[in-house]
Amino acid sequence: MIDMASFSLSQLLPDSLRRDEESRAMAEALTELFKVIYQESKKLDPREPIPEHLLDIVAVEEHVDFYDPSLTVEQKRQLIANSFFFHQRKGTPAAVEELIQILFGEGKVVEWFEYGAEPGYFKVVTTNRAVTNELAEQFIRALNSVKRKSAWLEKVEITQVEEMKLYVGGVLHTGDRMTLRQVT
Repeated sequence: MIDMASFSLSQLLPDSLRRDEESRAMAEALTELFKVIYQESKKLDPREPIPEHLLDIVAVEEHVDFYDPSLTVEQKRQLIANSFFFHQRKGTPAAVEELIQILFGEGKVVEWFEYGAEPGYFKVVTTNRAVTNELAEQFIRALNSVKRKSAWLEKVEITQVEEMKLYVGGVLHTGDRMTLRQVT
């Protein structure tokens, strides 16, 4: 383990660059910068959420493949927090469903054999009414980093369930005379 208190980049320079005064000066300047960054990073409490202005930097460090700076702060945090999960489960429906949860809030993957499509296809079904074409396009861009390369998204299906009053009436007539009244 490297001890950051006594670490110097000039230790890593090959002999030819150690003799070069400019290279040594640059290494020492960068060493001081790294020490400041290291001291500042020790002040961060891992139990506290990442400050908003650092999310984009942390996303690069955590190798979030499908990160988009236009996402909400909460979505960015979830993508960063699940980065390891996505890398472990790339190519599985579980990774796609986790991505659906983060970007759409709810939804699921329906494989080709569950709805009678061609082999290798799947669709994403969500009931979130807030899903727009822009969000669906953003999801499709993100999807390519977690789905199997041999699987093809057929569509993003937004289903909607509405509660409605249904009135049914009927008449049975067996005589010559009939009286109809509306009952409320």
